[in-house]
Amino acid sequence: MTWAASAVSPLVQVRDLVVRFSVPRPGAGIVRRFDQIRAVDGVSFTVRRGETLGLVGESGCGKSTTGRAVLQLLRPSAGEVLFAGEPIHSWWVRRGRRWIWDARLRDVRRRMQMVFQDPHASLNPRMTVEAIVAEPLRNFRVVGGDERRERVRQLLETVGMDPRFMRRYPHEFSGGQRQRIGIARALALGPDFLVADEPISALDVSIQAQILNLLARLRQELGLTMLFVAHDLAAVRHTSDRIAVMYLGRIVELAASDAIVTRPLHPYTQALISAVPIPDPVAERSRRRIVISGEVPSPIDPPAGCPFHTRCPLREDRCTREVPALAEVTPGHAVACHLVG
Repeated sequence: MTWAASAVSPLVQVRDLVVRFSVPRPGAGIVRRFDQIRAVDGVSFTVRRGETLGLVGESGCGKSTTGRAVLQLLRPSAGEVLFAGEPIHSWWVRRGRRWIWDARLRDVRRRMQMVFQDPHASLNPRMTVEAIVAEPLRNFRVVGGDERRERVRQLLETVGMDPRFMRRYPHEFSGGQRQRIGIARALALGPDFLVADEPISALDVSIQAQILNLLARLRQELGLTMLFVAHDLAAVRHTSDRIAVMYLGRIVELAASDAIVTRPLHPYTQALISAVPIPDPVAERSRRRIVISGEVPSPIDPPAGCPFHTRCPLREDRCTREVPALAEVTPGHAVACHLVG
């Protein structure tokens, strides 16, 4: 499906998002000194109502941090995050050395939820399935008593779980079942926007397709808007209308899913696509593989210029000095590369 920029209004707008973490510098002695990790370094994108935007890249590139910062689970160091036109990034209050949420941010949280990567770690082992799924309903005082229990039953049925298991504990279920419970909890308040943070990476391959199909069905039935974070390009293509490719805290390419897969323009995206297996032995043997040499630079001390130039086989002198801007080269297809234009 192709989404024209003017066809659907954006629900989420992210502008120049920056997230930095301070870490102690090793060997600093008595006086502690800190380095800054640039986990997210100037990310901008929009998520239109009803669409799924895939966020893909290597481990450690800043995908999950971006998703958490969009939901304000992490306070951005700089930049803007607008949800339904509201600047939720500014709804933080300083209390001494701490930052806490403004009351407005708590209210809008009913409309934004997250499915976490590890279904085992994200579910409280001391709580029953009923208590886990009902927790958002209790926190926001939506419904109570028998009505709340019935709502939990409906949510479990929606994600393909038998309501008879409501009194069981998370350890009594498989990884795929636990992830379904996590999805049911995320849907409890009827959110408009869902961040799925690598929801299949901790699951067996045989279960991954079931969870992907479940998310696709829920999006269709409930009209969800979704940010789907993953390192598996094939999974992202299956679920997403558009794909944003991240490298070292920056988006290097953003386009419709089909365009990213069939016409990748950035050298890093081309390398990612070439690594995806093709279920055709003849085509697999005949295609050209692009192998990236070297290691990913440290986010503590990223290279000057294009962040990918230390590993790019096509780099020029300009790439070592100037950071390329994410610019639209064809309608709906944006690339951050000096060699594309």
